[in-house]
Amino acid sequence: MIRYWQQEDGKLVEKEEDELNRHSKIWVDARSVTRDDIAELEEKYKIDPENMLDALDPDELSRIDYNEEFEYTFAIVRLPVFSPGDDISYFCTPLGIIIKGNLFITICWTDCEVLRDFSANRIKDLSFNDFPAVTIRFMARADIMFLRYLKELNRRATTIQNEMLQSVQNHELIQLLNIQKSLVYFATSLKSNQMLLEKLRKTKIIKLDDEDQDWLDDVEIDNRQAMEMVDTYTNIMAGMNDAFSTVLGNNLNIVMKTMTGWNLVLVLPTLITSYFGINVPLPWQKSPWMGAVIVLSMCLFAGVLAYLFFMKRRLTPEVKKRVPLAQRRKIRIQKRTIAKMDKQAAKKK
Repeated sequence: MIRYWQQEDGKLVEKEEDELNRHSKIWVDARSVTRDDIAELEEKYKIDPENMLDALDPDELSRIDYNEEFEYTFAIVRLPVFSPGDDISYFCTPLGIIIKGNLFITICWTDCEVLRDFSANRIKDLSFNDFPAVTIRFMARADIMFLRYLKELNRRATTIQNEMLQSVQNHELIQLLNIQKSLVYFATSLKSNQMLLEKLRKTKIIKLDDEDQDWLDDVEIDNRQAMEMVDTYTNIMAGMNDAFSTVLGNNLNIVMKTMTGWNLVLVLPTLITSYFGINVPLPWQKSPWMGAVIVLSMCLFAGVLAYLFFMKRRLTPEVKKRVPLAQRRKIRIQKRTIAKMDKQAAKKK
């Protein structure tokens, strides 16, 4: 979709193509472009097809150069994108910028918050009379969105961490993996934008005045801050993954220990039944009631052992620490109720 914007009284106003003032600066906004849009841009504004392919390549890095054949300045800036419907909600996209005469053309294969902020007049003190300054403002807004999305990713990681403290599920591990992928995309894009900022400072492709240089310094500071935040969150995620890997390994060891204990318990009956085979006479085999007596005796013996085991666990301080406070209060109330009932029964007797 191609939209046309012109600035009137300090605000951007969308216009139809036949309503444009050709003597004023024009912003040609091409986002979520189709094949027809690409053909129209190449034919109407004489854009090099290779530059068009670079602008639509999701993996293209930031750069700036001058196309001598078609006589325009071409730059690519990496922008952050939030798409809640995708598995990886946060990723990056290239924005192609073409400065040709009084035309400022932006090309993007998708839509993003940065472009919506510009078209909605959320950028203060924006002037399309200075195209190099507009290019820097795009990078400044991209850094602001990078910082905002990084904070949201950190909140998501903290929420997932709290959920994993209760129980570790595959879905939560996949979410952590997607967050790590987003951090990698952000780190690559921020480093690419940093190289573009350094090239803008050194190159003479576009001319920057003193005010533009000041803006460039501020953008570089924000970009470095975003890079440091990405490194910090990446290290935190790596430590978190190592910690949960250790927890999963420890839980597996506990399960294997329990299963080994039960296996040792079941070995004894297996040995006994293996000894008393078909050809070995069993004791009391002629008595019709001895089998039932033996089974009942074993059940009573197991019940007494279980009762002693659980009573011992209730009296240990470690178990008391693990029991929540509310549950301990309920246990105390139950004990008091039982004690009152016993006293009342004793009085009646």
